[in-house]
Amino acid sequence: MAAPPPTCPRRLLPLSLGLFQGALLLFFAIFVTYDEPSARAEDANLVANQLYGIFPLFQDIQVMLVVGLGLLLTFLPLYGLSAIAHNFLLLNFSTQWALVLQGLLHHFHHGQVHLDLHNLLTAEFAAVTVLISVGAVLGRTSPCQLLVVATCEVPIYLASEWAIVTHLGVLDVGGTITIHVFSCYFGLGVSKALFGAARQPVHPKETPTPRSDLLSLVGTLILWVFWPSFVAVLCQPGDAQHRAILNTLLAMSASAVTTVVASSLLERDGKLSPGHLQNGSLAGGVAIGAVADMAVPPVAALALGSLSAVACVLGFRFLTPLLARKLALQDQCGIHNLHGLPGILGAAASAVAILVASEDTSGSRFSQVSPVGGNASEAVGGRWGDRGAGRQALCQAAGLAVAIGGSLLAGLLAGAALRLPCLARPPEQLCFDDSLYFNIQDQAESPGPGSTAEEEALALKERV
Repeated sequence: MAAPPPTCPRRLLPLSLGLFQGALLLFFAIFVTYDEPSARAEDANLVANQLYGIFPLFQDIQVMLVVGLGLLLTFLPLYGLSAIAHNFLLLNFSTQWALVLQGLLHHFHHGQVHLDLHNLLTAEFAAVTVLISVGAVLGRTSPCQLLVVATCEVPIYLASEWAIVTHLGVLDVGGTITIHVFSCYFGLGVSKALFGAARQPVHPKETPTPRSDLLSLVGTLILWVFWPSFVAVLCQPGDAQHRAILNTLLAMSASAVTTVVASSLLERDGKLSPGHLQNGSLAGGVAIGAVADMAVPPVAALALGSLSAVACVLGFRFLTPLLARKLALQDQCGIHNLHGLPGILGAAASAVAILVASEDTSGSRFSQVSPVGGNASEAVGGRWGDRGAGRQALCQAAGLAVAIGGSLLAGLLAGAALRLPCLARPPEQLCFDDSLYFNIQDQAESPGPGSTAEEEALALKERV
């Protein structure tokens, strides 16, 4: 039996994207401009030095998000093309949307939004939250649903980041709390609201193959290589940035080795799980972000990387099946294990590091650049400001609570919106299949649809 007639416009995706891009063109034409070049030679040299300092790290982050993260999502054997293409689409859509919102909130002066590379970088950080969150529902949602997630999540992220970093003064240079924890629980909220209490059965197309696991592992390696740039890019150049790079490399090296140990001990016959390697090797980079620029000893970075890898592997082995069985919680990519658990561990580590820090090194903690463009230390004043180390540690815990609670609530609301029939959610039997969204060459050369599933796929293509 063929699929029912479409209940939404045939070209909802190109129509919505076209309207968005047209509105963006109009907004940029009226409001957006670049900063005027300075006539003073010393100012021009300062701008040039800042550009040369930030742009190589910015390029690294581009490779991470476009190539590394895209390949990491290709573990689904029949959904690799969709995973990479939708990741690329969401990155560009979310970045442009964040530029508009950030410009109106932080950079709107005298009727103009002033754009520079730092604005673009922080807008991409907002886009990262979307790319992480949609991992919870990867393969079971249409592109239109993913765009709705991005539209909802970016403004919530900006509000959450303001509350955590600016208002509470939380120290989180690498986005452990503001990016990883927030995006994880937003995605889980979306998944829970979208799928409800019904437990999703194991789909025959979601079992990885050796080829898809290999591509995903290549994505892991790319992310692993460039991750220190992601953590250190917002640090003040100099000692703090140097320390952030070293701590990140140590933590990720430890997590890679520990992942092999933990996976081998947990799997039968001492064999390794590709899923553990693909995710556990990156867990140290997630956890270290909150303490990367702090004057912690090298052994602390190694220990945090090892603990985060253990938490990630144990999460895949025990916690994910438990949440699916008890709460009917769908987490397709295991974002809770890679971003949630290591993120919570990193937030706790930042509070402990603040409490045990010596007075003569505490000044190093205020080295991150705030999204508004200033130094975070200037916002809260000197070392620990007037709050003391104990109160700053409480602020770290409060920031974690805000990130989890706010993102869960917002994710549940966004997930409820995804249930609208007009967003063309794919039926269960047609999930995890590139043929819904792309003209595959082999299929284009076939004589025609010969089965009910193929007819339904063709009908659904017209809807999405």
